[in-house]
Amino acid sequence: MASADKRLPLIAFIVFIDMAGIGLIIPILPSLVQHLGKPGIDHAALVGGELLFAYAAMQFLFAPVIGGLSDRFGRRPVLLGTLVALSVDYAMMAWAPSLAWLFVGRMISGVMGATWAAANSCIADIYPPEQRGRQFGRLGGAGAAGFVLGPAIGGLLGTIELRLPFVVASILALTGAAIGYGIFTETLPPERRRPFTPARANPFGTLIRMARYPFVLGVLATIFLMQLGAQSQLSTWGYFLIERLAWSPLQIGLSVATFGIMIMVSQGMMTGPVIARFGERRSALGSLVFGLPSYLVLAFASSGWMIYLAIAVGAFTGIAFPAMQGMMTSRIEEDAQGELQGAIASTIGLTSIIGPLMMTGVFGHFVDGRGRYFPGAPFLLAAGLIVAAWLVLATTIRRHFGPDRTAPAR
Repeated sequence: MASADKRLPLIAFIVFIDMAGIGLIIPILPSLVQHLGKPGIDHAALVGGELLFAYAAMQFLFAPVIGGLSDRFGRRPVLLGTLVALSVDYAMMAWAPSLAWLFVGRMISGVMGATWAAANSCIADIYPPEQRGRQFGRLGGAGAAGFVLGPAIGGLLGTIELRLPFVVASILALTGAAIGYGIFTETLPPERRRPFTPARANPFGTLIRMARYPFVLGVLATIFLMQLGAQSQLSTWGYFLIERLAWSPLQIGLSVATFGIMIMVSQGMMTGPVIARFGERRSALGSLVFGLPSYLVLAFASSGWMIYLAIAVGAFTGIAFPAMQGMMTSRIEEDAQGELQGAIASTIGLTSIIGPLMMTGVFGHFVDGRGRYFPGAPFLLAAGLIVAAWLVLATTIRRHFGPDRTAPAR
């Protein structure tokens, strides 16, 4: 177990660098889009949504491919290869002379955005099932730290030179690859690898494969509903706070940073003790419950303290995801852990395709001045989705583990 402990900080560092690199470019994308295209903010917002769609679509399509390749060739070459490719991609976006090149860059980023899936597969390789939930939480905490620091640093660098965050993101990705090349050892031994087959290495083939495991399919459905609800925050947060509370960009940025810090604490520090005390199943079900009051408070928020209360309460739902990951890895063969992580990434990617259009459409309908005014409508929808997610997970657990919740049903 000592060797596993030594590798975890490096895996977490790779995840941190990956998320920080993505976060670095978030603050300057609107200005860069305006610089390369038409100057109007309405056009920039439209193009920004199209860039988000392109990234999510590529991640949805290619995450199973990256996961399948890691099951065939090992985690190390896939992790290092995607980081090198991301480094080249960020450098290309730093140079991009037109919106077309920027779109190509974001599509490549989406393809290579499965570093997360390969890193999570490493956890399944080197830790026994009863310890995986804790370690998945630590990786989630590292990613949240990158999410917090990345946009803050990117916004600062963008005031110096608009494309500088892309340059720094490229250097970060290459640094991660260089460190990994020097000290990271393979986690998947040759005897546990499987052939790469195109029929399985696509989101539809992967879902068909996962259908062989009804428990895993039920948990994936839970993740889909939970992440689709989370799109209410990812897609409408800034617009909602401006419309409802007239917040400034600084106030919005501080709220996003607070949310990232809370997720970092809940996943990175609380997941392990909670799972150790209550087990993965009860931890997942219990933490999902916190999403309901969080979304309801946001839906009807009338002051700033209510926003931060909702953030604090909602952060506890972050424990559900690593707990569910841990449950799924113990139900899948050891030579298909990368395929599982690819399926999870594709599920999340699908919500990133559907969610922004759905949530911004709901938001726009209730603030357009032609009907009932209710800017919190996306969060009310999210509350319904989190209830549905809890019901799906509870039903899945009851069917596969029995009423005593202690042993698989025969």
